[in-house]
Amino acid sequence: MPKACAMRTAKFLFSLPLVLALAAPASTPVSAEAASPAGQGVSRIRPEWAWPLPPVPPVLRRFEPPDKPWLSGHRGVDLQTASDAGPVTSPGDGTVSFVGTVVDRPVITIDHGGGIRSSFEPVKSELKEGTPVSKGQVIGTLENGHCEASPCVHWGVRRGEDYVNPLAFVTDLRPSVLLPLNGPASNEPAFNEPGATVGR
Repeated sequence: MPKACAMRTAKFLFSLPLVLALAAPASTPVSAEAASPAGQGVSRIRPEWAWPLPPVPPVLRRFEPPDKPWLSGHRGVDLQTASDAGPVTSPGDGTVSFVGTVVDRPVITIDHGGGIRSSFEPVKSELKEGTPVSKGQVIGTLENGHCEASPCVHWGVRRGEDYVNPLAFVTDLRPSVLLPLNGPASNEPAFNEPGATVGR
């Protein structure tokens, strides 16, 4: 083998591991949560949380994040309840990280781990900070005063210090995809079959 050719081959073999290492993250599957930047809604393919007001409650006001952190907006969702004094449940497993009054209304916050926290107001709770809770467990009772037209609970979710869309944790917010009339062209499951991942 000529000397010049041998040197080129050696350089290639030396640089190959570096190229593969740099390319690996692009080819490694990641979850929708990990791929989404903080501060934007996270669309989980298969939601793991439950609604805090089962069954699925009407949404009176949706998530309306402000353009800048200091501007006004709606950093959560308002969920309609049948009546005041109804139970509010934890959407996921976690630990009570705050119970108290903020401004003039009772608030409870659940730390779900991984920097994810959910808060509910106006919700009065007898739980103490540090109490572990499980998905579906009653964490407090609703008090009136948040929505004028109907009893409701305000649900906010934060990742770190950034507010994200709570509905992304209980629904798949990706747009629906229309299928051809003769069914899917591949062996992948139809969207209405068990195991399908595309939201309605």
